Amino acid sequence: MQSPREILADIWTSVGGDASALDRLTLTGDEPQLPSSFRVAAAAQTSVAATGLAAAEIWKLRSGQSQDAAVDMRHAVVECRSERYLRVDGKPPPPAWDAIAGVYKTRDQRFVRLHTNFRHHRDAVCKVLDCKPDRDAVQTALMQWDGEGVRDRGLCRRLRGRVDALA
Repeated sequence: MQSPREILADIWTSVGGDASALDRLTLTGDEPQLPSSFRVAAAAQTSVAATGLAAAEIWKLRSGQSQDAAVDMRHAVVECRSERYLRVDGKPPPPAWDAIAGVYKTRDQRFVRLHTNFRHHRDAVCKVLDCKPDRDAVQTALMQWDGEGVRDRGLCRRLRGRVDALA
């Protein structure tokens, strides 16, 4: 299994990055950081490190000065999940998504993604479906519709064989 440094070195040099820039990079921390069957900590650290290294190289091109970069694995993972740690006046912020936003199945086994974070979008969806702004009510209403029918009402567009709502 490749280390995050080896992963980054492969990516960095494959896109033409100067291999000597990797000498100015410090990576700390060990896996796992989160319970997952995927190497999310390595992915987070590698992504943040690649960005930092790129910024340092841009600075070097502009100023002639080299910079060191350091990325702690735990810090990178937390940054990639920062919305879970955000607090407003000491409390979590309100939900980022409207209660009925999301993916729903239609009668013909297609899927509709409802974008309802704007009140007028939510109201338009509920008006067309003739239902209350409640997940169960929306799903029940959509089971009376074929995906093409939802699209033809002007609220959706066709995208790679599925129906994707724009309302």
